[in-house]
Amino acid sequence: MRILIAGLGAIGQRHARNLRTLRGDGVELLAYRQRRLKQVITESLSSDASRDVEEELGVTTFDDLDAALAARPDAVFICTPSSQHVAIAQRAADAGCHLFIEKPVSNTLDGVGQLLQSVADRKLIAVVGCQWRFHPCVIALHVLLTTRSLGDVRSAELDYADYLPDWHPYEDYRTSYAARAELGGGVVLTQIHDYDLAFWLFGAPRAVRAAGGHLSDLEVDVEDTVDATLETMTASVRVRQTFAHGPPRRTITVRGTAATASLDLLAASLVVQPQVAPGREVADYQRNQMFLSEATHFLDCIEGNASAVAPLVDGAVVLGVALAVKEAMKSGRTVQLT
Repeated sequence: MRILIAGLGAIGQRHARNLRTLRGDGVELLAYRQRRLKQVITESLSSDASRDVEEELGVTTFDDLDAALAARPDAVFICTPSSQHVAIAQRAADAGCHLFIEKPVSNTLDGVGQLLQSVADRKLIAVVGCQWRFHPCVIALHVLLTTRSLGDVRSAELDYADYLPDWHPYEDYRTSYAARAELGGGVVLTQIHDYDLAFWLFGAPRAVRAAGGHLSDLEVDVEDTVDATLETMTASVRVRQTFAHGPPRRTITVRGTAATASLDLLAASLVVQPQVAPGREVADYQRNQMFLSEATHFLDCIEGNASAVAPLVDGAVVLGVALAVKEAMKSGRTVQLT
């Protein structure tokens, strides 16, 4: 199998390493690169300038996308800044490549409909990098909700916090895509995972309210803090996000008529009280396992052995939700989605 990685920054290097782990020399790796930075970004997100990433990963590198696609890759992992995703994905789809698009699908809905149509017309596999759907405790919570073990859901909260300057020690946070509106940054789109999980667990929202903005002294031109409420058919879901302060936190709380489920994603722990159903705890859970699981799943989909867990169509819906949150935050009004 021949796979093109578009963008070989931290997440692109992670996917390349994982593909090597999963398939070894059975996968031929190509890379489309624009900046051509040589350093290896390690699992701990530090930079090692003594190593050459292209040599270490054994990739054939292109600085022209048409030339890379002319090498006829079977699939493309799109790991560039968010604002570039759809344009690259469309060209790859036109070339007949299956698509793994890192989240979010884009920073606007422009071109997304055409991309969906191209994928459908060519019968391509197209997924979005929503790795938290592969976390064992999230999967366990999804089962609890599907089986109604918590009773009728009354409310839910998703809470995310981190400090942007601590994310990537190898780069100045002010130049990162997360900090820059032109690249599709801001906490809402950068951490679209929370809206994806809300959608996957509770369904598409009918209306969105939100408050927040650039509320810290971080040198960014995007929102860093948001408090949003998504009104779904099954529950009122509150999503709180900030990358303006720590300590790191990612939790989900679901209150039902029969029980409350409390999930700490960073600790890999799911507790149900009262214990009407089993919880879940995974000792020493390694974050990279989610990325390995989603890559394995994508390859299985390409080979006809699985159906997409996080298909592009879901990614398009979730992008619409995230953009509605940004609109509601800016306007101060409730945004109706359906």
